[in-house]
Amino acid sequence: MRKLAVDVVVIGGGSTGAGVVRDVAMRGYSTVLVERADLGQGTTGRFHGLLHSGGRYVVSDPLSATECAQENAILTRIQSQAIETTGGYFVTGPDDDPAFADKFLEGAKATGVPAREISVAEALRNEPRLNRRILRAIEVEDGTVDGWQLVWGAANSAKAYGAQVLTYHRVTKIDTADGQVTAVHCTDLKSGEDVLIECGFVLNCAGPWAGQIAAMAGAHPVDVIPGRGIMIAMNHRLVNRVVNRCIYPADGDILVPVHTVSIIGTTDVKVDDPDDLAIEHAEVQQMLDAGEVLIPGFRSSRALHAWAGARPLIKDSRVSSSDTRHMSRGMAVIDHTTRDGLDGMLTIGGGKLTTYRLMAEHIVDAMCEKLGEKRPCRTADEAIPGSESGKNYVVTHRLEEREHDRLDDQIICECELMSRRMFTDALASQPKGTFDDLRRQLRLGMGPCQGGFCSMRATGIALESGHIDIERATGLLRLFLKNRWIGLWPILYGDQVRQTALDNWIFQGTLDVEHLPQPESEVAL
Repeated sequence: MRKLAVDVVVIGGGSTGAGVVRDVAMRGYSTVLVERADLGQGTTGRFHGLLHSGGRYVVSDPLSATECAQENAILTRIQSQAIETTGGYFVTGPDDDPAFADKFLEGAKATGVPAREISVAEALRNEPRLNRRILRAIEVEDGTVDGWQLVWGAANSAKAYGAQVLTYHRVTKIDTADGQVTAVHCTDLKSGEDVLIECGFVLNCAGPWAGQIAAMAGAHPVDVIPGRGIMIAMNHRLVNRVVNRCIYPADGDILVPVHTVSIIGTTDVKVDDPDDLAIEHAEVQQMLDAGEVLIPGFRSSRALHAWAGARPLIKDSRVSSSDTRHMSRGMAVIDHTTRDGLDGMLTIGGGKLTTYRLMAEHIVDAMCEKLGEKRPCRTADEAIPGSESGKNYVVTHRLEEREHDRLDDQIICECELMSRRMFTDALASQPKGTFDDLRRQLRLGMGPCQGGFCSMRATGIALESGHIDIERATGLLRLFLKNRWIGLWPILYGDQVRQTALDNWIFQGTLDVEHLPQPESEVAL
């Protein structure tokens, strides 16, 4: 058994956990983050990519609107590399109530969300694919964010301050003695080794899984209700600004340009298990229909990939426990001392990726108060490494980079312009990583072919590099294709069927991938 000793253990490697471990480390505490999978593999990596202006909540949830507006400005500055300042529109569709736009503008003024009405003609000039029958248009400061870059940026910042980040470490037990948390037990899922982390405090940032973690310490049930939502990526940028319907929040009312694709979202359905998130065919059809309201001809575009995520919503007594659509998106810190007689643990839930830094500030402030210490938060003032210039992400950045090295560095993924050196450097730094782990950092296989071509090249390069043997190489390839398939089968129609058939002919017909040498054990989760 491996043993560690730190002041604070942070459980959960999504945006909140990464923000918390960064804040904890910057305040001078020794700390370690534990995550049962890869960073950003849960809720953070399964959303529509929106950096909220606050506009979505100016009528339905004013406090969340103000928080989003304030944090939008902070994140755009301190994590510029992960954020594209696209701007956004709220538009009144031909069948929507035009009077809601007046409520929207009033709410925006009251909550401090920057917003101004523009003419329909201006909106159509800037976004010519928009429904030409829209009645009103309001401009807001929405943006888009790469959730994985955001999380890894915060985690790397934390490590620069001395924090440890342990991915693929599943929490199995939390020790307590005399009403005080004393240690966290984990299992390293890559090696099978047990790890004991002695600590004085646990910050539970496990999102939809927070209730499961709290139960390990003997706490009463935590009312975190998973709200499942599906999203679909279309194969190119149908719009260059975020486009929202100017209505009370509903299913399929937002289209977000992220990197080279556009993402339509989302549904909102209560589920019991955040590890069991179905992608229902009826909801796929619902999203495609909703896209037609914003962009006529939406269905004629190629649906590229579908996925589902679970929101960590705190139970709201004002609405039914099954009504996750209308639960507040506000954050809540649960103090287990007053609630359960358990010192040394706090749980946070609710919120959203846009407010992840503020959520971290709140829970670490609460921890410092319980410890009787005054250590100010500095996360809003210090840029994440790599964002010091303040230059925001632009969709053409990789094209510019390849213009400089295209003659010296082979391009492995044409869709995402990922070079051979980018892949081999990442593989060298993470020799136990899966191709999916590298995908989240490099966007391997996230373009129109969904890994049909680049995954073969990556497998050959990984084998050639000497980091892995033939059995593990083919095991990683099969795992990668299996995980891509999860998001393909619900949208198999039209051009996507043709691409999937081509990929299948390549892997089954040419490579006979199912009969290649298999690893002795599963390569990863």
